[in-house]
Amino acid sequence: MILKNLDIVNYKNIAEAGIVCSPRFNCFIGNNGVGKTNILDAVYQLSMCKSYFNLPDAQNIRHGEAFFVIEGKYAYEDEEIDVYCGMKRGQKKIFKKNKKAYTRLSDHIGLLPLVMISPADVVLIDGASEERRRFIDGVISQCDKEYLQLLIRYNRVLMQRNSFLKEYAGRGFDVDMLSVWDEQLAESGSVILKRRRAFIVELEEMFQVYYNRVALGREKVMLEYRTTVKNDDFLTSLHNSFERDRVLTYTTVGVHRDDLDLSLEGYPVKKLGSQGQKKSFLTALKFAQFAYLAEQKGVKPLLLLDDIFDKLDADRVSQIIQIVSDTSFGQVFVTDTNREHIDEILKQHALEYKIFHVEGGEVEEF
Repeated sequence: MILKNLDIVNYKNIAEAGIVCSPRFNCFIGNNGVGKTNILDAVYQLSMCKSYFNLPDAQNIRHGEAFFVIEGKYAYEDEEIDVYCGMKRGQKKIFKKNKKAYTRLSDHIGLLPLVMISPADVVLIDGASEERRRFIDGVISQCDKEYLQLLIRYNRVLMQRNSFLKEYAGRGFDVDMLSVWDEQLAESGSVILKRRRAFIVELEEMFQVYYNRVALGREKVMLEYRTTVKNDDFLTSLHNSFERDRVLTYTTVGVHRDDLDLSLEGYPVKKLGSQGQKKSFLTALKFAQFAYLAEQKGVKPLLLLDDIFDKLDADRVSQIIQIVSDTSFGQVFVTDTNREHIDEILKQHALEYKIFHVEGGEVEEF
């Protein structure tokens, strides 16, 4: 899968840009804050129907403008796909594939698999458990539409159960009154739990391989899924948490409370890892995500590398470039502040590439 052309109008600080992409490496060079990341975010939006940084859609419209438009033309095996994303202030975002609008954005997820690596990813290590759950769910949802619908259903029932607990806070009610919500949560949640665990088993194997390559085998790392559901019995776990849930007025057990433990040398990487080790950990995790998606989808996802060389030693930078130079990877988009640095690395590996200069929201090919 290749993004051939990218057109942007009024997206964040990009007033207008038309980019003819290289099928291999596309490098966006410029100082910090000039709009390099916004270009990658536009590519991400076309695949995932939202900003990578979880901004409200209206905040993606360029200041002082009334709308934004992003359009991408893709070569996908023997097919050409045109994807349009546009929004006017005060109106709902429109998403189209080959000029036909989607009725549900979830129908688009997974069509154009993509992996982005960004400095913002450190939230996977340092942030709350919901960040790691979001990562897991985002990867699985690109491969499994049934899983995405299960998540939507689970979250809807969870909201109804929590509303019920709040409504009757401080008032007596029988536990049987929750049975309808409990059964529906257990039905969806049990499948989600099983699917997440299977995913982590597959991902962990790939992650180990990539971490050893990125970090040159210097440290031992591990991923482990941790659940609040006791003995894999979802319904019993909900029943046993009833008194606590009633007092706290929210559901304390379920896949919405689970976490992914990330460890380095047997300790949480959050506490032990240096900036370089955390960056290596996250890079290997995202490479494993790439390998998983490629295997599940049968196509090479787009790979977006946003300022990932900062705070990495020369050995780790060289290893990362060597990895993405492999034929198992396809089209790559890179941002960096140093053109000479990028030129030297890419020429060393004899890669086909284009370099674009970004300044003040304007993009120019060198």
